[in-house]
Amino acid sequence: MSTWNEIKLVMHEDDLEYIQGILYTMDVKGVSIEDPRDILGREQGPLTWDFADINIFEYGKDKAVVKAYFNIHVDVQEVVKEIEDKIKEAKSFGVPFHGYEIFQEEVHEKDWANEWKKYYKPTKIGERFVVKPLWEEYEKEEHEIILHMDPGMAFGTGTHETTRMCLAAIETYMKKDTVVFDIGTGSGILAIGASKLGAKEVIGVDLDMVAVDSAKENVSYNDLTNVQILHGNLMDVVEGKAQIIVANIIAEIIVVLVKDVKKMLEKEGVFIASGIIKEKESMVREALQKEGFTVKEVRYDGEWVCMISQVAHA
Repeated sequence: MSTWNEIKLVMHEDDLEYIQGILYTMDVKGVSIEDPRDILGREQGPLTWDFADINIFEYGKDKAVVKAYFNIHVDVQEVVKEIEDKIKEAKSFGVPFHGYEIFQEEVHEKDWANEWKKYYKPTKIGERFVVKPLWEEYEKEEHEIILHMDPGMAFGTGTHETTRMCLAAIETYMKKDTVVFDIGTGSGILAIGASKLGAKEVIGVDLDMVAVDSAKENVSYNDLTNVQILHGNLMDVVEGKAQIIVANIIAEIIVVLVKDVKKMLEKEGVFIASGIIKEKESMVREALQKEGFTVKEVRYDGEWVCMISQVAHA
């Protein structure tokens, strides 16, 4: 048995999406999530880990509980401060929070750092993609495109609904000599997928260095030379224009990005946006329409939405 620092966050269920994203950018070794929407009937994905019994309803049916596990040697107060700082940063982008509580304690449990890997298997996505973890064997069929991935704790394993929809949308809209910007690249999976579909150039950007390092490693595992991973504030570090811009983030940030996306899309280019829960579909659609975008297609997977839009340039 190992000893870990456990940080437990109790929050409104609507805030789970962003808190989960925050944790995946940190040096967290395991995550346990209890969402009342899962308990009340929404299917859980294979990476919604549950290593501890949590009586979620003691906090109320609209509350989600997240337990994050860190090495025993980390400064817990620094970790809590980092989480709180990231929440403040999100609020500055306009992300609403309903309030939260943070608790901490030392626990004795098994090795979460490797336990999660047994849930991550080769996954087929769309017509041709297969996301294959480095430690798994897989016999490739002739038509398949293999994405060799070691996601670590960076978001984007290929199992999440939004990642699957974005990969499938890139597959649909990719054309010869396409330039692709992947905003909020996470593990780099979308950038890698775009490259392997024949993109001319791919630029992936992320705010967090953990994600940037993970994405760069995954690019190297796939022996790609046309993918550049940058560290920076969303689209501030991207130059030029693209035929495809993909952002798998959250609805509130996508709304903020729309104006810059419009400036950086080539004529007849497409904007693929996901990380959007169904309840916020109309908010994103309104932001797109306000900037002159036409929503070409909307895809759904469970509670998640992927919107593909296009803007007419003068």
